[in-house]
Amino acid sequence: MKIAFSPGVGLDQQDCLVLGMFEEGDLAASTTSINLEFVKHAIKTTAFKGKKLETLSLVAPSEMKVGQVLVVGLGKSEKVTAQTLQEVGAKAVSCLQKSQVKRIIVDLHVDSLGKSGEVAASIAAGAQLRNWKFDIYKTQKKDPSCLEGLMVFTQHSHDAGKVFANLSAVSEGVALTRHVVSEPPNVLYPETMALKALELKNLGLKVEVLGEKDMEKLGMGALLGVGQGSIRESKLIVLQWLNGPKDQAPVAIVGKGVTFDSGGISIKPSNGMEDMKYDMAGSGVVLGLMKALAMRQAKVNVVGIMGMAENMPSGSAQRPADVVTSMSGQTIEVVNTDAEGRLVLADALWYAQDRFKPQVMVNLATLTGAIRVALGEEYAGLFSNNDELSERLTKAGQTVQEPLWRLPMGEAYDRDIDSEIADMKNVGSGRGAGSTTAAQFLQRFVNNVPWAHLDIASVAWQKKAHSLTGKGATAFGVRLLNEFIERNYE
Repeated sequence: MKIAFSPGVGLDQQDCLVLGMFEEGDLAASTTSINLEFVKHAIKTTAFKGKKLETLSLVAPSEMKVGQVLVVGLGKSEKVTAQTLQEVGAKAVSCLQKSQVKRIIVDLHVDSLGKSGEVAASIAAGAQLRNWKFDIYKTQKKDPSCLEGLMVFTQHSHDAGKVFANLSAVSEGVALTRHVVSEPPNVLYPETMALKALELKNLGLKVEVLGEKDMEKLGMGALLGVGQGSIRESKLIVLQWLNGPKDQAPVAIVGKGVTFDSGGISIKPSNGMEDMKYDMAGSGVVLGLMKALAMRQAKVNVVGIMGMAENMPSGSAQRPADVVTSMSGQTIEVVNTDAEGRLVLADALWYAQDRFKPQVMVNLATLTGAIRVALGEEYAGLFSNNDELSERLTKAGQTVQEPLWRLPMGEAYDRDIDSEIADMKNVGSGRGAGSTTAAQFLQRFVNNVPWAHLDIASVAWQKKAHSLTGKGATAFGVRLLNEFIERNYE
């Protein structure tokens, strides 16, 4: 979808004019020459109140220059934010994606909402996020979209273009994450994920791919144990974006990349196992974030680490009761082979802090089903050894509406993963606090670096569309971490 900004444009019957209305009942005054009395009259004769993202779709009279008019509720004027404007753009796209409309014309008089260029850019960015879809394997597409472009009226089109360039870079990162998370596991596995990462070298990223022999030399027995039952070779992918001060210690972002999780010998029930293709969503977020940082030329040093493996049952697979030695030298009793993500992260986290000496580390993982029980599908779980880091992540999440909820950690939970025959076991002794005991396990590999663990198991994939996201992969974490880095480290 082509996106443009302009102070004026010729209208067409295949266009849809998008207007906004505040909940107070004020139609956002149009800057076009179109007579909108019929719109005001239609609003008076319907139940439309202008509540946030409420819509009213109208067929334009024959004498009008456009075919349709869509009025989108802006909510209360004092509560309109950049995020609201992104959602307005997204709402327009979601309403018109399957229509015969070829072009969306967004025309809001937005002086009261902020700088015209920034407002227009936010609307366009939301439309770009919502327009993404994954249908590359459909040979017959039902209701193909006719939508070709979106144009936002603004008297500051140059400013809008500059702001949009940064927002679009983040949207491109989101799209990459959604794409790799959506790919089937026979297409996306550790080696092909590494190839995706290597493609980013043309943006200025440094990319390294460690194979199993490299990891064996480093002593990564925890990560290697997860993938030993698969015919797919495990990988550790390292991406570096070094565009900040030379003396700035990097921010390290670490992602779990289990490209398919059968549960291994502790095999999962067949019902719903197909969803386990997205067990690599944490690594997908790292990939998309690093692309976004490079595309917008972020003035910061960031290292992305992706621990990639496929967890399969076979004659060579890891067994319950095996003991593995991690890169840190700590030993782990593998009580449950379906608690594999923390094993991957154990070596990836240790590698990140040992090699790069980061100022902070954040990891993302679809780690536990227990987080869905605790928080539903509205929040990701946040665990951390550092209050300031937690607050910064939480504020960033609030800004982009990717909310985090901090959950407790403590000595009692930590004792629960002590093993009688090794330094630790990979699951707790009971069914309670499963997300917390998983976090306690990870904390043993961060070596006192300020660290946060984001359990995104309940938010990485959704069964119903949300404001900026259709069904499927959400890329939860890309926008959050971009905001977190931009606000605190650039």
